[in-house]
Amino acid sequence: MYVEQDIEFQKQKASLITNIELLENQRKIGILEAEADKRDAMVERGLDHWSDILVVVIYFVAVLAVGLWAFWRHARGTVTSYFLAGRRMTWFPIGASIYSSNIGTEHFIGLAGSGAAAGIAMISYEWTGLPLIALAAWLFLPVYISAKVYTLPEYLGKRFGGQRIRIYMSLLSLLLYIVTKLAVSIFSGALFIQLSLGWNNYVAIASLLLITGIYTVLGGLTAVIYTDAFQTIILTLGSFAVVGVSFHRIGGYGEFQQKYMQSIPAIRDDNTSCGLPRDDAFHILRDPVNSDNPWPGLLLQSSIGCLWYWCCDQVIIQRSLAAKNLSHAKGGAILAGYLKMLPLVMMIFPGMISRALYPGSTNTNNSATTTTTSNTIFPP
Repeated sequence: MYVEQDIEFQKQKASLITNIELLENQRKIGILEAEADKRDAMVERGLDHWSDILVVVIYFVAVLAVGLWAFWRHARGTVTSYFLAGRRMTWFPIGASIYSSNIGTEHFIGLAGSGAAAGIAMISYEWTGLPLIALAAWLFLPVYISAKVYTLPEYLGKRFGGQRIRIYMSLLSLLLYIVTKLAVSIFSGALFIQLSLGWNNYVAIASLLLITGIYTVLGGLTAVIYTDAFQTIILTLGSFAVVGVSFHRIGGYGEFQQKYMQSIPAIRDDNTSCGLPRDDAFHILRDPVNSDNPWPGLLLQSSIGCLWYWCCDQVIIQRSLAAKNLSHAKGGAILAGYLKMLPLVMMIFPGMISRALYPGSTNTNNSATTTTTSNTIFPP
């Protein structure tokens, strides 16, 4: 009799556990559906106020106007004028253009997401760029200038002779840029517009390509540098506006640290530590053995691994080659280096604050986190 009662008890217990698990799964599904509905509504709603539409229109018109101003203002009748802006650029537009060429929407989305997911370690990729930019200006650039080249493949052709290495480098660079940079930049820019403003993804891509293509093709490097400088100013001012609102809402840096470490996503696997804030979230140099970003590997990759990007990449070096002299090229490198110190405050901190303010809106899956920082801080 006791055996039968024990079996019945075990059956009831198993049934109760099953019911509890079903209720918990339904609760999680309900939260997921609610979050999905919220994101869908955010995308569909987009611009719903005339002032928002006006700001976007003014921005695009201003960027196009700066590009067309450069088109009409400066001569483009020679190869030097078109590809190197006549070699008459000063340090400020050069430094701002280098920074804008490096920083894009993929940084705003990626660094904010990595900050929300795992803290500030990824800033090492930005900060190790400082000495590499200086190395390019003081060591590599004088060699490029003395060779009187327009492109890096041209320099390789002069240095080693023949056309094969020049053609190979040109094709390889073109392929890598399309696959690893342009595709990511275009998609992330369109995604940012789609999530922020509610535009259709294809409309956003077409708008980006159209406006950029008009002033780039017509104005050459001069238009690119001036529009980059203008966008650097807008980017910096807008980012600090987000930072100011973010820290005001969370109550300062101390509250930010405390609330971030207490932010647990609504949807996570209860049997693992995935989704929990890392104990070393506010550490840049982390454990060399057991952490998610061991500091030796991180510093090695972000320094030696990025040496080619900062010192031999056509997009970065071309800006410096447009300087009126070596002093202005070095000044632009110093300015770009100082600007590279800002992403910790401008991008990573807002991402972390968005998680601290709205932990239920952050979905974590292992180390991947998706968060829309600007929509969190400034809802449409």
